[in-house]
Amino acid sequence: MNDDLQKFLEELRSRISIADVVGNKVKLTKRGREYLGLCPFHNEKTPSFTVNESKGFYHCFGCGAHGDIVKFEMDANGLPFIEAVKKLADKVGMQLPALSKESQEQTLKRKSLYEIMDIACTFFEKCLRMPTGAQGLAYFKEKRGLSDDTIKKFRLGYAPNNNGLKALLASKGVSEQDMADLGLIAVPEDKNRKPHDFFRERVMIPIMDKQKNVIAFGGRIMDNSQPKYLNSPETPIFNKRRILYNMNNAREAAYSAKRLIICEGYMDVIALDSFNFNYAAAPLGTALTEEQVLEAWRVCNIPTLCFDGDGAGIKAAIRSIDRILPILKAGYSVNYIFLKEKKDPDELLHSLGAQAFEQYLQKARPLVDILWHKCKMNKNTDTPEQKALIEKETFEEVAKIKDKQIRSYYEQEMKKRIYYTFGKGSIYKNAQPTNETPLPAEQNEKKIFTGRRKKQTPAAEAVYHFVKKPPLTDLVIRSIVAAMLLYPELIEKYEERLSAFEISNSRIAKVLTEILEIYQENEHLDTENLLERLKLNFAEEIGDLWEINMYRSQKSTLPGLKSEIDNGLLEIQLKQIDIELKECTTLMSNQPENSAEIYSRYQQLVKERNNLILAQE
Repeated sequence: MNDDLQKFLEELRSRISIADVVGNKVKLTKRGREYLGLCPFHNEKTPSFTVNESKGFYHCFGCGAHGDIVKFEMDANGLPFIEAVKKLADKVGMQLPALSKESQEQTLKRKSLYEIMDIACTFFEKCLRMPTGAQGLAYFKEKRGLSDDTIKKFRLGYAPNNNGLKALLASKGVSEQDMADLGLIAVPEDKNRKPHDFFRERVMIPIMDKQKNVIAFGGRIMDNSQPKYLNSPETPIFNKRRILYNMNNAREAAYSAKRLIICEGYMDVIALDSFNFNYAAAPLGTALTEEQVLEAWRVCNIPTLCFDGDGAGIKAAIRSIDRILPILKAGYSVNYIFLKEKKDPDELLHSLGAQAFEQYLQKARPLVDILWHKCKMNKNTDTPEQKALIEKETFEEVAKIKDKQIRSYYEQEMKKRIYYTFGKGSIYKNAQPTNETPLPAEQNEKKIFTGRRKKQTPAAEAVYHFVKKPPLTDLVIRSIVAAMLLYPELIEKYEERLSAFEISNSRIAKVLTEILEIYQENEHLDTENLLERLKLNFAEEIGDLWEINMYRSQKSTLPGLKSEIDNGLLEIQLKQIDIELKECTTLMSNQPENSAEIYSRYQQLVKERNNLILAQE
């Protein structure tokens, strides 16, 4: 260890009382030379956790936890070493020494990037309170029911469509390179077009790290245009796979309550907080990653994953199992809740109240239940062969658990369930039955990106019933998939955009789903590795994809394929909008009592068409 840092730590320990640091988390009682309390690292009713002030360490005789003030700060708050030291140093006004010339330069650069992001966040906050942001403020207050305190706490804002952020940053000497590196401006490939603000006409939700530094943004459209959310790209200070939204606020509350709710979106987190569930977090536009699960475990041993109770919610829950099984460890797992009536947390809280949501939390399902559901869902159990297949696949799933002890307990539990479900074998007869409740929406999703529109009033339903996702022809979707396989960097670029389309070719839809799953696991796969992975389950489909060889023979470039895809998708979207505009005109003639709502939809479609055309220019 660096000598300067060693001396710094010795002085830090001498200047901070370990009893005071631990006492912020644990209620301590003086017993002789030591302090005694309930251990914060495991559940206990009789105190076995001691703090020795003179020797500067804590020790638990129950679970063996042991360390000094830095170790406690790391384990109790889920902080890396340097961040824990810096937090303690700030308490007594000490300056952390630079570890090397290189790290000092990196630290200064990172600080500069944080400052730029904070300027952007402040700009969006101010715009929300100006006339240009009136629709954004109305969206938060009237549609989402948020108070001024909540808007201020989460630093919510609005991005106007006037390149105001770019102009502001330029006036403060920020280079266009730094703006682009941070995802604040978009730089068109066409050199005749000027860079412009990346976020435009969206309400803005800043994403912060655990030190409350703004590191990225999520921008939400306020109508039904697509994409609904636009998120910052990966930047030098932002890695979406590692960050859980709102952990900067939720960490302390989650630790104290021994609860952490992980839901699907930003607005669900904000709604939960406004109803005093101030220990909620969310992934950032992707499926839950291993890194995010490990981050959650730093503050709560068994976080609760919250999903909508529809088919998409079940599918997302099933997908999360593959991430979690390999990293399970003793005492750490997840629970699941599924909200019925096709409501997300925001809708449920505003319609049924906090008590209704609390009842869901009280009935959370353990991981083992969801795994068993995954193994038997939509399976035929009429014949011995089908039952044997379910058993085989069940134990293949259990085999993914790397921890031998946990894997052994899962094997025992699954044997019980197999016996009581199928009446299998006398060796399982001493097992006790488990009380199982079927999950909602127990059906396989045969298509991807199907989406669901919320129920509205009867009049509004008359407007929305004809709104459909534009269908992608076989030729277009096959071309897109082939382009993704040749240039995997296209996967992230078009994943969200493709959710606005209907894919009727179920075989290609399944291939696309598999591509997205593989990409979630490893974003750095090259073409050959990606093809090899796909051929394990889709050899026939990949063999039929002649477009791959066509692009190779034509030596198609990445910019060329992007342009081809963009033009193809734009043409399909514009065609669909034209169809819906004609239907609006017909409906206004046939349903004069609903003409106001139908015309509102007509105007929205026109705006959406214009936005698509402008975005493509």
